[in-house]
Amino acid sequence: MSKRKDILGYEKIEKYNPDNLEKLEYHYKEVLKLIGEDVEREGLLQTPFRVAKSIQYLTQGYDHDPKEILLSAKFKEDYREMVIVKDIEIFSLCEHHLIPFIGKAHVAYIPNGYITGLSKIARVVEAYSRRLQVQERLTTQIKEAIQQTLNPLGVAVVIEAKHLCMAMRGIQKQNSVTTTSDFTGAFERAETRSEFISLITARLS
Repeated sequence: MSKRKDILGYEKIEKYNPDNLEKLEYHYKEVLKLIGEDVEREGLLQTPFRVAKSIQYLTQGYDHDPKEILLSAKFKEDYREMVIVKDIEIFSLCEHHLIPFIGKAHVAYIPNGYITGLSKIARVVEAYSRRLQVQERLTTQIKEAIQQTLNPLGVAVVIEAKHLCMAMRGIQKQNSVTTTSDFTGAFERAETRSEFISLITARLS
């Protein structure tokens, strides 16, 4: 962990594994050399160090246990209607090319005696997305964590994301969006699933 104050006196706290930082910095420096860059030029002098910290931040989800996140705010509550947290921003790295995919997750569950803090749903999404991922697995992991921890009557997860590996390289289709979904319990019924889809696509006036 490091602390640094900017010119306005704001204290910035950065968390990273110091044991890995030096190793990562070395390897990123070697990568720059292999692509033909001059690692001694001014603009790149600190780049390996910055990227070493950056990759630890972007993959910090490995340090978080989504089930423990949910259990930290698990409460008894006799509520059996749909709970939806939608438009949760996702920033993840595709495990095939280490290029970002960016989008939104919509998550719902129907309680069965227990609820969890609303922010914990977003934190579960964050914990899984801050790892090397594929969108299909990410969708299922979020669903399973909620189902296994809260044992609700059903869970629904829909993710919409833009994959920069498709936009920047390969097929180079900049406007394509990938949608994945996974459902359990009550959401496997067409009527409940349709209600969920209607609610996540509706916009408040």
